Amino acid sequence: MATGRTIERERTDAAASSAERADAAFAAEIGRLVRQGRAKRGMSRRQLAQESATSERYLAQIESGTGNPSVLVMRAVADALELPMTDLLPLSGARSAAYARMVDLLGRLPPEELPAIADLIERQTGRSAASDRGRRVALVGLRGAGKSTLGKMLADKLGCPFVELDRMVEQAYGASVPMLIEMSGLATFRRYERECLQRVVDEHDKAVIATAGGIVSNPDTYGLLLRRTHTVWVSARPDEHMSRVVKQGDFRPMAKNREAMADLVAILEARRADYARAEATLDTSGATVQQSFAKLVKLVTPWMKG
Repeated sequence: MATGRTIERERTDAAASSAERADAAFAAEIGRLVRQGRAKRGMSRRQLAQESATSERYLAQIESGTGNPSVLVMRAVADALELPMTDLLPLSGARSAAYARMVDLLGRLPPEELPAIADLIERQTGRSAASDRGRRVALVGLRGAGKSTLGKMLADKLGCPFVELDRMVEQAYGASVPMLIEMSGLATFRRYERECLQRVVDEHDKAVIATAGGIVSNPDTYGLLLRRTHTVWVSARPDEHMSRVVKQGDFRPMAKNREAMADLVAILEARRADYARAEATLDTSGATVQQSFAKLVKLVTPWMKG
């Protein structure tokens, strides 16, 4: 027959076991959020280690849920990912419950209803949904979707400037994007990217803009793009993205990576929700350039009036 002391010890052990499971789940969720943040930006673990001045081995432990990072390490990782540190912490409390409920409700809506909901939220928070988009069209999506090809064709048809933000950044910085990132880091590249985007929308009421795939990783820059342009997500199946990138001879950011396709899929999944915030989507899967262009022209025609 169990004594009172034995029962109390069993309760204590059970509570400790429950706490250990909760701690393990919390650490695993931090690891998932770090992996997701890294994938969203197309960063390898080595790149994140360099940007955050953290060992690659330690990052692997954090991402697997076995590491126990300090606040300073988490701040360094968040800064390297250009995220608030809170974005790398699992949600908890009443605010997170409401947020989770909103996400769940939005997930049940058909995609065509989401823009109207976004407009309502903007009005509720005091921002005008009737933003000055002018007749500017921006193309977002992964490399290999056809943004540059279709964007140049569209600009020619509309008789307006075609701007590739990466090329504009290179002109402003005086070196290629890979060199910029290697010498000055991703944060500097993102700063130049935002400045160049701001300049384009300030100087052109009508333009076609092709963006880098990772522009969604900076909330401020992507928010500016969504407010000041009519944004189109140019999408394709992962295998088509890969084959087009290979044909272009451009394998960034997956060079020397045996898991290139898996990385591409992870990047796409991490960015999908942000790409889906675009005003329209153009799926180029299985289509010729001319077929995709015809669809794009049909999409943007209503925006060119006025």
